[in-house]
Amino acid sequence: MTDLKRELEYKYFDLKVNNRIPFEPDIALVLGSGLGDYADSEAFIKVAEIPYSEIEGFPVSTVSGHDGRFVFGMVGDKKVVCMKGRVHYYEGYTVDKVVLPIRLMRRMGAKILLLTNAAGGINPTYRPGDFVSISDHISSFMPSPLIGPNEDSFGVRFPDMSLVYSEMLRDTLKGCAKELEIDLKEGVYVQLTGPNYETPAEIRMLSRLGADLVGMSTVIEAMAAHHMGMEICGISLVTNMASGVISGAVLSHEEVKETAAVAKERFTALVTSFLRSIPMSGIME
Repeated sequence: MTDLKRELEYKYFDLKVNNRIPFEPDIALVLGSGLGDYADSEAFIKVAEIPYSEIEGFPVSTVSGHDGRFVFGMVGDKKVVCMKGRVHYYEGYTVDKVVLPIRLMRRMGAKILLLTNAAGGINPTYRPGDFVSISDHISSFMPSPLIGPNEDSFGVRFPDMSLVYSEMLRDTLKGCAKELEIDLKEGVYVQLTGPNYETPAEIRMLSRLGADLVGMSTVIEAMAAHHMGMEICGISLVTNMASGVISGAVLSHEEVKETAAVAKERFTALVTSFLRSIPMSGIME
């Protein structure tokens, strides 16, 4: 057993023995910057919660807009474990610590992962407030969470990353957006380390590489989850146009949270419809 597996099993069984996990979840949900209010919405019937700070040796969120707790609840007939706030590489955590919550939710039993984030728009057709279904990502600017001894019980040493984001889940999301009359875009997301925003030259470079969106999360989480066999879907909320030169304004985290607040009702409706609509039969059976 690798040190990684040993740490994961210790944390899982500590929570299980102390009856902190109320059920085996169907779906894991990560709420990005400014989007954490979903866990307090009427659509999410809360059952239990665990602050990260109460889990020994667990990374704790330090960023405004990231509350830092697991919340368990029901959305329709789906059992959901929700990360109300994530941790980031730029907070000083190692990559394996950043993805530890994802691996723990998989260990709890979640087979599907919905990743959400606030992102900067690179694609000139995007506007703040747009929702984008992530079709692919660029991981080249981040250390892989799979570096180090491979835990064979998680996945293979050299996992294929040809299709990280499930076509079935993306089609389901697209159908939900159409029904709600939400204009859902589709694009490629790139993760940089942060915490600084990008320079105009960096945005031009990322555009030429094929990126439509840029942010400071999500990609390494998706890689770790894909390695463990989870079905993954990603939703980005465009909160600003990347680089102040493009938008003509100084970028700030406050702007991110303000845009997320304006999009709150549409985000709640889209996520709720999506979670309710996911066909669980046949997934990872």
